[in-house]
Amino acid sequence: MDWKKEFYRADEKPLDRLVESYSYTSVFRTMAFVGDSLSSGEFQILGSDGKNRYYDMFEYSWGQYIARANGLTAYNFSRGGMTAHEYIDTFANERGYWDRDKAAQAYVIALGVNDIYNQHGEIGTLDDVHPEDYTKNAKNFIGYYAQIVSRYKEISPDAKFFFVTFPNETRRGENEDGKKVIELLYGLCDLFENCYVIDLYKYGPVYDEEFGENLWMFGHLNPMGYIVTARLIDSYIDYIVRHNPKDFETIGFVTKDIEYKF
Repeated sequence: MDWKKEFYRADEKPLDRLVESYSYTSVFRTMAFVGDSLSSGEFQILGSDGKNRYYDMFEYSWGQYIARANGLTAYNFSRGGMTAHEYIDTFANERGYWDRDKAAQAYVIALGVNDIYNQHGEIGTLDDVHPEDYTKNAKNFIGYYAQIVSRYKEISPDAKFFFVTFPNETRRGENEDGKKVIELLYGLCDLFENCYVIDLYKYGPVYDEEFGENLWMFGHLNPMGYIVTARLIDSYIDYIVRHNPKDFETIGFVTKDIEYKF
């Protein structure tokens, strides 16, 4: 057999090949999913009083689907309505998410919808980010987002980070704020080591009316929608690992009290 066919084709793009069963995401034994409602398996329903109800059901989150498919441990460091600002100011401290006993080999970060679209916060620029001292970061979206990365690098220095972009939602039209955020996430990969972008806007499906009719339930995903998202994220990480195998050869030592040198 040609072993190279197992890993990559030169012309392959992310999501050209959706994974079946376990994938190369399995190189990770622990992954933390940092995000908002869509990272939390949140279901939105309409009550008999006509008011919306929201329920975080982590077992339906795409992170837990990825974990079950790949036999790894997933931490839901997320909650409905979460912003990067709240995550830094209160949430992570209150939940003990900076504790070293919760360190993971990989962090998948999917934040920004509430910061940008719901709270209309300042996005910022890469000049607002100071990897050498996160206390100097600006108090805006990208400043808080980058601080999350820095804080987790303190407890897991060699962990891998995956930044999930907004998808291409037709209901948002030509959204310049969303595109600016995507550009900044790519920029963070130049400022920090071991970081990769999961670009669902460019390579993922279009979230159009038909997508919504089948995979959304009111303003959030339905059970099938979370499975579809899990397959997309899992397949994208699989693609990144296969195309950069040298980046992941020592992942088994991350979070372990083992000294190694290559």
